[in-house]
Amino acid sequence: MPQVPIRLEDVAVALARTPTVVRALLGGVPEAWARASERPGAWSPAEVVAHLAYGERVDWPVRARTILEAGEASTFAPFDRAASIREADARSLEALLGAFEAARAENVAWLRGAGLEARDLDRTGTHPDFGRVTLRQLLATWVAHDHGHVVQIARTLARLTRDEVGPWAAYLSVMDGAA
Repeated sequence: MPQVPIRLEDVAVALARTPTVVRALLGGVPEAWARASERPGAWSPAEVVAHLAYGERVDWPVRARTILEAGEASTFAPFDRAASIREADARSLEALLGAFEAARAENVAWLRGAGLEARDLDRTGTHPDFGRVTLRQLLATWVAHDHGHVVQIARTLARLTRDEVGPWAAYLSVMDGAA
């Protein structure tokens, strides 16, 4: 598959779309669907949304600002994956969706208004596990992270019907495997 270099506006457009896609998949689903997972230990759709909202507050934009303001002089704080799961347990799906939408809108507005130029994509910061990383890598990962979680939500919803689809499971690749 050919690689496509990222552009700042493409990143902003992709990031702005994710809350709409997630709401389209989950808005109005039964709470049991929102809280089900495809296998033990996997996140439910509600937990994924909580994770996305949490990342909007403490991860992606914080790390982008750290790169722009401090460069490699300041190492990113480690990301606490368990914190978002605690939030999922304490809030309704609708509240989680609203929190994600609001935080993402704020972050896309910041990204679009930050006056970034193409050369800023090569600015560097320090990741606690990977060492030197670029803003380009961070932004590309933010977009890929979103897409991965959209796939996860859709796959989980599809697999809720695994026992009900009968012989059609043979034609549904989404039912295959644990990934």
